Amino acid sequence: MQTRSFGRDPHQVSLLGFGAQRIVDEHDCSEEQAIAIIRRAVEAGVNYFDTAPSYSDGQSETRVGLGLKGLRDRVWIATKTGGRTRDLALKDLEGSLKRLQTDYVDEWRMHNIMQPHDLEAIFAKGGALEALLEAKEQGLIRKISISGHTDPRLLAEAIRRFPFDSALVALSALDHFIYSFAHDFVPQAVEKGVAVIGMKVMGLGKLAPWTEQALRYTWSLPVATAILGVSKMDELEADLAAADAFVPMTDIERVELFQQIMPLVRPDVLRWKAREWMSGEWYQLPELPF
Repeated sequence: MQTRSFGRDPHQVSLLGFGAQRIVDEHDCSEEQAIAIIRRAVEAGVNYFDTAPSYSDGQSETRVGLGLKGLRDRVWIATKTGGRTRDLALKDLEGSLKRLQTDYVDEWRMHNIMQPHDLEAIFAKGGALEALLEAKEQGLIRKISISGHTDPRLLAEAIRRFPFDSALVALSALDHFIYSFAHDFVPQAVEKGVAVIGMKVMGLGKLAPWTEQALRYTWSLPVATAILGVSKMDELEADLAAADAFVPMTDIERVELFQQIMPLVRPDVLRWKAREWMSGEWYQLPELPF
């Protein structure tokens, strides 16, 4: 498994990251199957696991904890908080640590910064950033992170205000065309040594006919890793094979992919860039006070 440095940190994370949102009953994945999938991933060299307390009311975190039992020193665990205040965030962390069966997480991130008020809330007095700083001082977390699906300008402003260790952002080939993190966030992140983690790589499955090209597009960007959600063992095996075969995409290959997928650049497909998840209308970029 190819590995890459984690931003400013020389720690090596696997090119293929494990997105744990789908190892849950909601996606027809049993606890037994989830544990087997997780352990197979570690065996194959995957060392980066991403989850959140909001994924199926904590079931994702619980299964990550079960699957990684006895393997904690071989993996990097990232989880999130949707709380915008210090107190709500710390409550999230307390629950996450219990479900994950660990006394620390490697990376804790503020989840889905979508509107200017989200950004202002986390930086305000009593905001969530205070919780992350306290947790790091106490040894409960190691890295401070932020995530966003929708508006790259907000995350670019965030890393101007604070030296985040990492950022999880939408970097599918479809995202290239509207509110592009690849254009409007990644260069600044790389310059500042912020580790970039790609998500939404398969466009909620819409890029399945172009699986190889979709993966190569994202992995060819200056990302530390890209997380892919799986709920079945055969999906994991396909992702592992793609990671083993990865070679960077050429400019010509990228253009050829873009020509084929352009009709999918719609808000009902890129739901994370819609005004609301199922609205079918594009998110409208708000005026920013900064």
